[in-house]
Amino acid sequence: MADVAREANVSGQTVSRVSNGRDNVDPETRERVLEAMRKLGYRPNSAARALRSGRFHSIGVIMFTLSSFGNMRTLDAIAIAAADAGYSITLIPVPHPTQGEVSVAFDRLSEEAVDGVIIIVEAHLLDENDVVLPAGLPVVVVDSTARDRYPVVDTDQAHGARLATEHLLELGHRTVWHVAGPERSYSATHRRESWEATLRAHGAEVPPVVVGDWSSESGHELGLELARNPEVTAIFAANDQMALGVLRAMHETGRAVPDEVSVVGFDDMEESRSFWPPLTTVRQFFGEVGRRSVEALLHEVESGEQEDSTLVATELIVRESTAAPRA
Repeated sequence: MADVAREANVSGQTVSRVSNGRDNVDPETRERVLEAMRKLGYRPNSAARALRSGRFHSIGVIMFTLSSFGNMRTLDAIAIAAADAGYSITLIPVPHPTQGEVSVAFDRLSEEAVDGVIIIVEAHLLDENDVVLPAGLPVVVVDSTARDRYPVVDTDQAHGARLATEHLLELGHRTVWHVAGPERSYSATHRRESWEATLRAHGAEVPPVVVGDWSSESGHELGLELARNPEVTAIFAANDQMALGVLRAMHETGRAVPDEVSVVGFDDMEESRSFWPPLTTVRQFFGEVGRRSVEALLHEVESGEQEDSTLVATELIVRESTAAPRA
């Protein structure tokens, strides 16, 4: 910094203001300093800056899985929102989410020096007392619960499941069968509970739930089981991948969609409009979830105050996989 100051014929304080992006520097002087930086190959030392300011301008992300559509879309939005705010992200995957694994992930992030952490763990882990999170570190939770300890940003899972179920009932189907996600999944639990509550509110029979693992393979296997039951005329799958497997099963067993069986998914992944038939589904706004999670975290980092939890609305996208049942 002293070399830059000599080269630009300014004070070290002026160089500091320029390197930190302050606006109280004359434009001509700023350009002279920047030119000196370029000439000398000067790069501001982020570690030294962190020691002075107490900020690392880094966000930690603990994520349950990198394979799911929703998690990757949310992570992409977090990375973009963080970069726009001048922050980098440090990602710690937790492939087998247990209480101990989440605690270990926090320990690793503590070594990486982050200003706060976003947790994307869809299992019901954060409801359990054995998860130890460090005191004083800002935390925002996505797609889980946190017993009111931390702000939660999530899709309104219950509203989306209600939209899907009511759509099928309003078409005239007597009831709706459900291909649920894993029992340990927070999202799957809320979608299943809302599906059941909606059927009961409309006086419809609640069929037995069949449980998959989010994959199209499990949807196909369970779809073959449902296809053998002639009473099944409407199916709500807890995600688009399992809905794809259901569509394949119906095709293989000769049950036409939507003439004999209507199918609704959840997510609105890009490929859903290219399924055959194009899939009616519930759209989640993962980009909005990611952006708001970064906003909530940085608000606490900068002010020391937690924001309220946020639910991002869902939208029903009606395509050709649903229709009124045959008379």
